[in-house]
Amino acid sequence: MLGFRFLKVQPNHYILQYSGGKVVREGAGLSFFYFAPTASLVLIPLESKDAHFIVNEVTADFQEVDIQGYVTFRVSNPRQLSQLANFTLDGTARKYVSDDPVKFQERIINHVRVWIRTAVKALPLKDLLLTTDVLARQVRQNLQGSDLIQSMGVEILDLAVLAIKPSPETARALEADIREQLLQRADEAVYVRRNAAVEQERAIKENELNTEIAVENKKRLVLEAQMDAEHAVQEKRREMRELEITTLLSLEKKRKELVEKAAENTRTESDARAYGLAAMLKPLAGVNPSIVQSLASVGMAPGHLVAQAFRQLAESAEKIGQLNISPDLLRELMQRREGGPADEPGDRK
Repeated sequence: MLGFRFLKVQPNHYILQYSGGKVVREGAGLSFFYFAPTASLVLIPLESKDAHFIVNEVTADFQEVDIQGYVTFRVSNPRQLSQLANFTLDGTARKYVSDDPVKFQERIINHVRVWIRTAVKALPLKDLLLTTDVLARQVRQNLQGSDLIQSMGVEILDLAVLAIKPSPETARALEADIREQLLQRADEAVYVRRNAAVEQERAIKENELNTEIAVENKKRLVLEAQMDAEHAVQEKRREMRELEITTLLSLEKKRKELVEKAAENTRTESDARAYGLAAMLKPLAGVNPSIVQSLASVGMAPGHLVAQAFRQLAESAEKIGQLNISPDLLRELMQRREGGPADEPGDRK
């Protein structure tokens, strides 16, 4: 076609067409015809790329470590990059005329290694193993602010550290140290668990003892209440006995006073009777007793008269030779004694 060719560029590629030392066409995703003998095409990929790296460095405590990771970047200024690296296509427009596109990625990885070396040398091995994210963030920030990266027209999108591996001997030593720490923590965990079990057992025992003490206190309170109740009952009984004794004493005192009063009345009555009898007998002091008896027999019952006659006969028995008493008289006396008319009061003896 007399040297004219057609080129179709993908949207994620940036094309620059030079002719006569000047850029006559540039852009992403262009399609155009160009005159091959005089045209020079520069094709720069715009898509993001992942560049993996493995770095062997020495830490601050002189321990070798292998650091694996990747960096994600993209070209943000194609024209600026085209001035630093050769992305020119050959006459077929299918491959590059130099190996700069490959070296361009290696240049970024080497710059990543520089910043990783700077960060690793400042950290001991244990801190480095524990601060992987911090290391990645620090290197990423250093790359994003690097003058070289900015001058290349490249934008760092991400950087991640996938693994940090010490030497096998160091790894075994660290594993032994960590293993001992883990075993120590396991022992401490067992101790804490046993201590917690002992504390719980002690708390249970204390609760049981407190419960027993509370039960005993309740029993003591119940016993004291029962004793107080019994004491109150006994006190009431004592008060009732004292009241009863006081009542009995009062009754006995009143009875004593009554008896004394009755005795006094009896003495007074006896004195009165004695005085009356003395007054009655005083006129008869000089009178013959037979006359007094005769006067006493006035109005006396017949039985009493017969008895008095028998008494007089008995008094003169030594003077009587023989005395005959008819059965009729005795029968009459017996009948009067058993079923006859009652004698007057004061006549029976």
